[in-house]
Amino acid sequence: MVNPQATSTTAAGRDVLAHALASELKLDVLQTRYRGHAAEATAAAVRAGVELVVAHGGDGTVNEVVNGILEAADGVSLSERPQLAVVPGGSANVFARALGLPADPMEAASAVLHAIIERRSRAVGLGRVDDRWFTFNAGMGWDGEVIAAMERARARGREATPARYAGTALYHYLRQRRHPSELTVELPGHPPVGGIRLAMVTNTDPWTYLGRRPVRTNPGSGRGDGLALFALRSLDLATMVPVLRELLRKQGDPRGRNVLRREELPLIRVSSPTPVALQVDGDYLGERSEVEFVAAPAALRVVV
Repeated sequence: MVNPQATSTTAAGRDVLAHALASELKLDVLQTRYRGHAAEATAAAVRAGVELVVAHGGDGTVNEVVNGILEAADGVSLSERPQLAVVPGGSANVFARALGLPADPMEAASAVLHAIIERRSRAVGLGRVDDRWFTFNAGMGWDGEVIAAMERARARGREATPARYAGTALYHYLRQRRHPSELTVELPGHPPVGGIRLAMVTNTDPWTYLGRRPVRTNPGSGRGDGLALFALRSLDLATMVPVLRELLRKQGDPRGRNVLRREELPLIRVSSPTPVALQVDGDYLGERSEVEFVAAPAALRVVV
């Protein structure tokens, strides 16, 4: 499954990758044409008996492929579900990096081929929002607004560079300062926590990347079966400056009186009196007033 519009892919590079993979696999290449195409095509392939799907693109393509696999394999045991292999081709490639794959597509393809030959794979946990699975993060509020704005920019032909992300994040931070979100977070066994301005749910660490720089909200995320929560009670500078410093530090560990962090959660519920932006794996899903994030341990087998 190839996204020809992915940030770091070229026609020549895709041909080389396909030739390399075809040396060990019976390979059918499909280039996606529209949003949702990868999920539809993957689901159809799984129903037709495909045992391995290789996703070459960014995190959005990987997310669609994962959703296609799990939609078509609903009710099927983990050992009988088709496996996933990832060859990164986007701008961030958070999930691929979390798997330990090289950022370079050719090096990643070589690693995948060796794993296929040696029959190496491992089970990975996912998260779920309504009927949408996510591989590494989801969020409501500020980050959702940033993703929505970036999707609009890409629709106008603008590249999703780290600088554009940073500028867009700053713009929406200032907007949030003027019109902050009013979120309430509910965790199992705890009373609801109101007055939340930003809520991020992660399934791995780091949360994302700015170029080569990892951005960490929950260093312990992904070590177990549950989800991790990173939430802020305030977006004022006294809170944001030390938090951002920690997020961008190599071994960052953001804490503080306005920081709410929890790990190993089976479920996280976030609500708002007015609809706010929701993003999943870097895809904008619209505005929601209430969302339930659910952990799904060992949901998928990945060749790595």
